[in-house]
Amino acid sequence: MATWDSRGLRGSQFETVINQANEKYRELRLGLVQKIPTPIKPVEIDDNRHITLAYFEKKSTVDYIGVVQSFPICFDAKECASTSFALSNVHEHQFNFMADFEVQGGISFLLIHFTSVDKYYYMTFFELKKYYEGAQKGEKKSVSVDELRPEFFITEKLGVPLHYLEGVNLDIQERD
Repeated sequence: MATWDSRGLRGSQFETVINQANEKYRELRLGLVQKIPTPIKPVEIDDNRHITLAYFEKKSTVDYIGVVQSFPICFDAKECASTSFALSNVHEHQFNFMADFEVQGGISFLLIHFTSVDKYYYMTFFELKKYYEGAQKGEKKSVSVDELRPEFFITEKLGVPLHYLEGVNLDIQERD
């Protein structure tokens, strides 16, 4: 059986905090955001109807999708144990989905948890694009927490454990 710190459950505490924020946003009628399950194909099911063997049907897109105050949003949650975020954690199909979402008028972003310093960061798609495309051209392959924009670090506010809507608001202001 998997334990809380196993690879299979890595990031589940981060996702729990995001899910709590999303529930609070729903209660406050600020937004409706849901976790997107990764599609799997069961191969073996035991007598208790538990899946014991499965494989991924297709590549996942992003972790969350929804709407906040009439703005469509999608984002992926990434966690790293160091003070540097490896851009290889963003897969090409995820980046492409986020880019396509932006073309359709949506707002795409990453939420990054730097566990070693317990900091949360809202990375706009445009910031991600700059770093991601640079890494593809042979530039830096990671981004240090010290290089990131201070105004996009996320804290708890209004009873929301991870108030990332402040990042969305800043992101929208920069687009205007």
